[in-house]
Amino acid sequence: MADHKVLAGAHVVLPTGIVENGRVIVTGDRITGAAPEGAPVVDLTGHWLVPGFVDMHNHGGGGASFTSGTVDEVLKGVHTHRLHGATTVVASFVTGEMDFLTHRAGMLSELAEQGEIAGLHFEGPFISPCRKGAHDETLLRHPDPAEVRKLVDAARGQAKMVTLATELPGGIDSVRLLAEHGVIAAIGHTDATYEQTVQAIDAGATVATHLYNAMPGLGHRAPGPIAALLEDERITVELINDGTHLHPAALEFAFHHAGPARVAFITDAMDAAGFGDGRYMLGTLEVEVKDSVARLVEGDSIAGSTLTLDRAFKRAATIDRLPVPAIVEAISANPARLLGVYDRVGSLEPGKDADIAVLDAEFNLRGVMRKGEWIVDPTAA
Repeated sequence: MADHKVLAGAHVVLPTGIVENGRVIVTGDRITGAAPEGAPVVDLTGHWLVPGFVDMHNHGGGGASFTSGTVDEVLKGVHTHRLHGATTVVASFVTGEMDFLTHRAGMLSELAEQGEIAGLHFEGPFISPCRKGAHDETLLRHPDPAEVRKLVDAARGQAKMVTLATELPGGIDSVRLLAEHGVIAAIGHTDATYEQTVQAIDAGATVATHLYNAMPGLGHRAPGPIAALLEDERITVELINDGTHLHPAALEFAFHHAGPARVAFITDAMDAAGFGDGRYMLGTLEVEVKDSVARLVEGDSIAGSTLTLDRAFKRAATIDRLPVPAIVEAISANPARLLGVYDRVGSLEPGKDADIAVLDAEFNLRGVMRKGEWIVDPTAA
């Protein structure tokens, strides 16, 4: 019976809705439809069972950077986020020299091939100096399709997403190239107009990198990229729900216009996530984290976040008052679909990986299972 677990008594969130006093059966590393008589039961009465979280935009954690850390440090960062419910994590890079980024892509692609990470995301260097945020302006460049292709090739099939300022020279051609190669073209760190954003969407862009942040605000005569990204059914908008990056009204506005099926909660986390305040490096730039808010030492721009997805979930449920099934869509199902892994993760359905988060009645994380093994045991004292 050791290979079977019956998680029983919880509010189970399925794609079809919430099952009260439900159960999820785990056999080995998979969710299954039935268990033999006498299989061990874990009583989770009063808890929520939801799919493991899927973070498609994450730069590190646990004191480790995905852009510059060793393999062991990257694994430490990934494990930090797993402890907070993110059973699927994409490793995001910040802007760097092209040779450095191609080297890192080759190195981390091995971790993707081993299933430790869910692929690579290049946030920069193809972004606007006008909206650079916490990126080194001296290393920024136009999105030349040949250079974009160089990064994609270096990732050996593990490139999942590239963030572009698509209004820059080469931007539209780069979007088309990424779409042709099955890589998400994400519009972000952009100074684009409404019309330029529409052109990029028509060329194949499908994601808005941390909507609102590092782009022009919504104007009544110049609506800019936000209006174009929210109105188009082809776009999924990333949101950083940490209470610092977004006012609650902005998050509500995005949910209202995009709907739960077009929102992806992300962390945009840097090294300090799950680690603490202090001084860190984000790429080539120094960051100070104070009271869990990360800002550049020079310039004071927000520099990623220290968010973990369990906190984003709790905030969405208790402060934003979003329905739990809508939160699950945004934090698990939608990013899994975008990454092309929804056949394996993102919902609690038979045949999928047994990646599960357990939350208590106040939406605090109490348990994390990845591939059938407890990383955080909900029954531990």
